[in-house]
Amino acid sequence: MRHTPQSFLPFVQLARLDRPIGWWLLLLPCWWSSLAASASRGAPPNLAHLALFFLGAVAMRGAGSTYDDLVDRDIDAKVGRTAARPLPSGQVGARAAGAFLVAQALVGLIVLLCFNRFTVALGLASLLIVAVYPFMKRITFWPQAVLGLAFSFGALLGWAAAYGSLALPALLLCAGTVVWTIGYDTIYALQDASDDLAAGVKSTALYFGSRVRRAVAAFYGAAFVLLGLALFAAGIVRPLAIAGLIGMGAHFFWQIVTLDPADPALALRLFRSNRDAGLIFCAGLAGAALGL
Repeated sequence: MRHTPQSFLPFVQLARLDRPIGWWLLLLPCWWSSLAASASRGAPPNLAHLALFFLGAVAMRGAGSTYDDLVDRDIDAKVGRTAARPLPSGQVGARAAGAFLVAQALVGLIVLLCFNRFTVALGLASLLIVAVYPFMKRITFWPQAVLGLAFSFGALLGWAAAYGSLALPALLLCAGTVVWTIGYDTIYALQDASDDLAAGVKSTALYFGSRVRRAVAAFYGAAFVLLGLALFAAGIVRPLAIAGLIGMGAHFFWQIVTLDPADPALALRLFRSNRDAGLIFCAGLAGAALGL
């Protein structure tokens, strides 16, 4: 941000390049899946695929955030945390934001076309879920579930890029990613609970209310079980992979016991800590792919 020309700063904010947690959470399931595919066939990590997923995650997270801001600009103006964003604050017009969205999406498409046809088809199919996500908060208390579906496609793409098809381990990784995302995005939604209520915006944080800690515990518990089943389905029972899973589970437990629904700053910190939780599991999978 310090080295970005002033005129470009609103676009950096539209793409959330100043807040990398979004692309980290989109990237990690891609890496899990790619590393699990390598480990399952006794091959080293595919570094080219890992690099492409990194580029694609940054580009598509930026495109998704820009799209969300275009759709939600009227709602964002009513929420204290988001009122200063480039679109509701008038720093960027809708036409310029739309052009920026197209440019980022084209970068993502170029990356996607580097993979096999099956992976390309999966990636394009995910756009349908991305397209409807911003509207879900207006009609259901479960927009976090739709976000989970969008972010879980990465858990399919890594496997598909390696094998050209899907199998049970990838589907279990996908399911685990869905419930993990619902859990951490419920924590994230706690920041805006009062503003969302006033603006008529729905979320799982509002739906669960005083039961939110138990709900997050249930989602994280389901994620732990599903990711563990994915390891066993792929035949990845090496020590580091199991240690990575246990380490992620311990991180989940720390989040649950630390969570205070009345503390928005803590909610943001716990939400961001999911990058570390995901990297712990990723490290275990990388070790397994290296034969450790």
